[in-house]
Amino acid sequence: MSAAMVFAALNVLGTFVFGLSGAMVAIRRGFDIFGILVLSVATGVAGGILRDLLLGAIPPEVLISLWPMAIASLAGVCAFFFKPVIDRLTRPVMVLDAIGLGVFAVAGCRKALLFGLEPAGAILLGVMTAIGGGMARDIMAAEVPRVLHEEVYALAAFVGAGAYAGAIWLGVPEVTAAALAVLLAVCLRLASVRYGWALPRAPKG
Repeated sequence: MSAAMVFAALNVLGTFVFGLSGAMVAIRRGFDIFGILVLSVATGVAGGILRDLLLGAIPPEVLISLWPMAIASLAGVCAFFFKPVIDRLTRPVMVLDAIGLGVFAVAGCRKALLFGLEPAGAILLGVMTAIGGGMARDIMAAEVPRVLHEEVYALAAFVGAGAYAGAIWLGVPEVTAAALAVLLAVCLRLASVRYGWALPRAPKG
C-alpha cells in the first residue's frame, strides 16, 4: 500500500472518529438529530480547515470534496442509531478523541512538510490540526476545551507530530513512521487519563 493511500485512509479514520466524538457529546447534551449532525461535522472537519487555511491551500479541502463532510455526517448517524454499542467502550468520547488526535497530528504534520515547511513549523501545524476539531466541539457544546484543562492533550499531539517528523528526518519509511507516531500519540493520551498524568500547575491564590 502506498503512502498516499495510507494517509488517505488515516484522514478518513480521523474524520470519522472525531465526528463520532462530536456526535456523542451532542447526544450527551440532549441535542436533536440536526444538532448532532452539526456538531459531528464541525468536529470532523474543523482541524483540516484550520490546517489548509494556514498553509494557504485555498479553498480548504473540505470545500472542494464533499467526502469529509459526508464521512463526518455518517459518524453522526452511526452515533444516533448505535449509541448503546459505542457506550460499551470505557469513556467513549475520550477514546475516540485520542484516536482522532493522533491521526490528525500526524496527517497535519505530513501535509505541512509536503508544503515545504520546516519540521518545527510542521509539528506546530500538526498540533493545531489535531486540537482544532476538539476545540470546536467543546466550544459549540458550551464546555471548556479539553486542551485547556487536560494537560496531556496537546502534548500528546505534539509528541505524535514530533515523532513523525523526526522519523522522516532519520529516513524511516513514511508508512512505518506514520503508524508508530499515531500509536505513540494515542497511547500517551490514553495512558495519561488512565494513570492521571499531569503537568505542573501554578499554585492557586
